[in-house]
Formats: sequence, structure tokens, C-alpha cells
Amino acid sequence: MPQSPHPDTRKKATKPSPLPPPLKHVGIIMDGNGRWAKERGLPRIEGHRAGTRNIRPVVEAFARRGIPYLTLFAFSTENWSRPDWEIKGLMQVLGEAIDRETEEFHRHGVRLCHLGHLDKLAPALRDKVRQALELTKNNTGLSLSIAFNYGGRAEILDALRDIIRDHIPPEAVDEALISRYLYTSGQPDPDFIIRTGGDLRLSNFLLWQSAYSEIYCTPTYWPDFNEEEIERALENYRRRERRFGGRPSE
Repeated sequence: MPQSPHPDTRKKATKPSPLPPPLKHVGIIMDGNGRWAKERGLPRIEGHRAGTRNIRPVVEAFARRGIPYLTLFAFSTENWSRPDWEIKGLMQVLGEAIDRETEEFHRHGVRLCHLGHLDKLAPALRDKVRQALELTKNNTGLSLSIAFNYGGRAEILDALRDIIRDHIPPEAVDEALISRYLYTSGQPDPDFIIRTGGDLRLSNFLLWQSAYSEIYCTPTYWPDFNEEEIERALENYRRRERRFGGRPSE
């Protein structure tokens, strides 16, 4: 996976430049909040809080570039194994982010979507999520999906169980049908997946949908992933030649 150099924070943000098709959907694995906080001598929860505050500027940056779909990986099904104090703090930060950002996203026409399950959330927090989804469901701007309590393998299992439950015969099952049963039904597969924080893996994120996604990893922690970092990632994407398994062009 290509890796960007460390950011030069002395430079000013680069002016957004147009993107060639077919970049319709960007997925981001938001990683590095805890390490960001540790390097600053702060509690881990402050890293998560800083991370949620970075969501709106990142969404605005992609919206300015005309990208219609953005998916952010916020909390995986495996993250429940973290210490109870951290889980409690994460849920508090999620509630704060919903209260702070929902109206602003709605005002800018952003449509909020959720990927994953809500059953493990406290009833009050679950209601907040559902209210945010309901408020923005008819918006026609950027579609922002938050993968929270999400796992790519769990998503595929849920799709297969629903197919069986619907008594669909085996001969009718193809890739298109499975895609219609995924949480992302109706959305294009991600063209580009960005991972912050320096690790070089997908971590169970959009496993089916990312079969031919271009992948870019940066050592920059998510709270520091700013306009300049976005432009650096997209410039890397512009240099790619997407072949979807085909032979290189002559």
C-alpha cells in the first residue's frame, strides 16, 4: 500500500483541484486518535473527541470537490473488547458529536446513513442516531455513511442470512444480488480507501465492496488529517491507473 510522507505543517493548504471520474465514493479508516492524545500527554478520550471534531471539516472538503459518497469507519464490532472506561467515553463522544453536528450537516444538505447495528447502544443514544438519520434522509447533497458497530464479515454474514431467509434459490445468487443485500445497497463501491495513523490493513472495513478499491495509507493521525493531507491523498489517486484486474494499457 502506498504511503505518504509525513505532513509538512508549515505549508498552507493546497487549493482543491478537480478530480477525474470515476471517483464517486471515498472510504476513510479513521485511526490514530489514541496515539495523537498520548503524544500530547492527554487522556485517550480527548483523542477521540478531537477526532470527532475533525469530521465536519473533512466532510466539507470532500463535498467541495463534488464527491457524492463518503464513508467513515468510526467503531468496529471488534472495538467492544476495549476497556469499559474507553467504551463509555466513546459513547459519550458519539452523543456529543450527534448533538453538535446533525443540524449543521442538515443545513448543508448532507444525508446521514448508518452502517452496522445499533442494538448495543444505550436507548437514548440509539434514539439520537435514528433522529439524525430521519432528519437528513431526504437531503440530496453528499451522502455521509458512518460505520459504527460495523464489521465487514458481519455485513456479509447478514446479507447471506437475509438471502436464505428470503428463500432465494442458489442459482439466482450472484454478485449483484449480494450487493443489494449489503448495508451499502444503492451506493457505488468505494473507488478510494484512505487509512490514517500509519497501519497498512483494511481492518474488516467494506471487505466485499473494496475488492478493486485503490488504497492509500498515511502516517498522519486522524485528528490532524486536514485539507492539505486530503489533497495529498487525492493527488496520489490521480496518478493511479485503475484496471479492475485487466491488463495494463499500452
